[in-house]
Amino acid sequence: MTGGPGGALLVVGDVVTDVVARYRGPLATGTDTSAAVRTVAGGAGANVACWAAHGGCTDVRFLGRVGAEAADWHTRELTAAGVRPRLVVDPEAPTGTVLCLVDTGASAERTFLTDGGASVRLGPGDWSDALLDGVARLHLSGYLLFAEPGRALVGVAVAAARARGVPVSLDPASAGFLGELGVARFLALAEGVDVLLPSRDEARLLTGLPDPADAAAKLSRHVPLVVAKQGRDGALVAASGTVVARVPALPATARDTTGAGDAFTGAFLAATLAGAGPAEAAGEGCRAGALAVATVGGRPPDGARRRHTA
Repeated sequence: MTGGPGGALLVVGDVVTDVVARYRGPLATGTDTSAAVRTVAGGAGANVACWAAHGGCTDVRFLGRVGAEAADWHTRELTAAGVRPRLVVDPEAPTGTVLCLVDTGASAERTFLTDGGASVRLGPGDWSDALLDGVARLHLSGYLLFAEPGRALVGVAVAAARARGVPVSLDPASAGFLGELGVARFLALAEGVDVLLPSRDEARLLTGLPDPADAAAKLSRHVPLVVAKQGRDGALVAASGTVVARVPALPATARDTTGAGDAFTGAFLAATLAGAGPAEAAGEGCRAGALAVATVGGRPPDGARRRHTA
């Protein structure tokens, strides 16, 4: 396969507006809870693209779908982060919105309330094989698999990439939506993918195995390379049914875990494009993840995160 050092990264997936509410729990049901609220650009796919650019990839391209009301803002945000966006403006649906509830306690754990909006309408009609011109790697956000247009797009994009010898990576993206989709269906849709980057919970869900190493190893019998993100426990790299590397996390003071997995994935892909092996690339992913949890929102701290004023 092609896709060695150099070349462009094409990310296909979701771009949304994140409304991040940071509070200290518990939530006061039926009344007010004080919170610090910010509106920032987000979306798992778009975040991955921004973190890949932050990680040194000089040609990152992104395909997504937005509503007319926020198209210019999201274009500016992606461009400022070093990404070349191709945003399809939906004539009917507004830009997707995610309400991120972040408990500012020790874990800084987050809960998402998601309105996919235009992002779930991204489909085969938005794809062109010419998008792969000059592309060394294709990355797909797992959120594509949770709506019919996205599932159809994944099939078209994977087939086009394989015809050109372009490696494909996939991040399952959401344990909650993954459970609704079903394991068998996900694995069938992931056929032809070269790299899978699940979280610990997603790997457990996909295999039914409680031990993270066993889960990663089993998944690597379905997908050639599995890089399982373990949060504060680092990452596991598995191939051919065996865990081949255990990569430690970097110490970090968590403020907001939103986008930490996206940061890992983007940095991993950037390092891979630069010629790093899987374990070294996973180390860069852990480094980005540590930076991400110390930052409010899902984008790199130096990748323009201006407030939406539209």
